[in-house]
Amino acid sequence: MLSITVYPIVFLVIWLAFAFIAALLILRLVLTWADPNPFGKIGKFAFWIRRRTEKWVYPAARLLATYGVNTRYGPLITLLVALVLAYFLTQVTSNTFFVIDGLILGVASGSTSIVIGFILYGILSVLVLFIFIRFIAAWFVFSRATFLGFVRRVTDPILVPFQRLIPPVGMFDLSAMIVLLIIWVLQSVVLRVFVR
Repeated sequence: MLSITVYPIVFLVIWLAFAFIAALLILRLVLTWADPNPFGKIGKFAFWIRRRTEKWVYPAARLLATYGVNTRYGPLITLLVALVLAYFLTQVTSNTFFVIDGLILGVASGSTSIVIGFILYGILSVLVLFIFIRFIAAWFVFSRATFLGFVRRVTDPILVPFQRLIPPVGMFDLSAMIVLLIIWVLQSVVLRVFVR
């Protein structure tokens, strides 16, 4: 089973990558507030850290600036987003291995019911992934040619009716949370009906 052999390694890699990014962001935050001499060793190191983390922190700093909040807190927002993404990535990976293991079990046992159940569960899992990507990327500009534009086109038929009932609050789309809850209920129903 893949979930027993491969998943722990993937889990470890994801959280080690998060720990590395978190260390860089915390260093940037501390060095930004310390404001060291830019020509000293610490100042040069602070500049190096800033250059390495700017692509991650800039969207958060831009968001804070639009609300009049000090942009020095950008690394904290980025750290929070990175934590949520790392957690969600471990869940998506776990779900993927769960579906693959289920499909292998269904094919090995010759049960079409199990195979259909895990295919439906996998499709619902992809929808959850797309809605989460859309929720996180709410402050980016969608373009028809980008992956985010594709995500928007796929999720619009599901989210738009709920958005009419519950309009977005600022950059947060609360209707997405309701749709996610409904999909999670559907996933458990699919497992009970098809997999048993």
